[in-house]
Amino acid sequence: MAHIERRAAADLLRTAGPTMSLTEAATVLGIGRSTAYDLARRGEWPTSLLRLGRQYRVPTAQLTSLLEPGGAGAA
Repeated sequence: MAHIERRAAADLLRTAGPTMSLTEAATVLGIGRSTAYDLARRGEWPTSLLRLGRQYRVPTAQLTSLLEPGGAGAA
């Protein structure tokens, strides 16, 4: 099952436009929707966010960079 989820996350990144929804980005990161929205509301989401009305959009390039080896999320 986890293999299918990883493939779905990779497909989301590969097929995304310049931005994706916060829910899609949460899927890519392997976290739940509620956790993602909590992080966004607290200002702790790991990339910049675009706020369009009540909707959050995540820049795809920043999310991809975060996930790359040696990216912003590397320890």
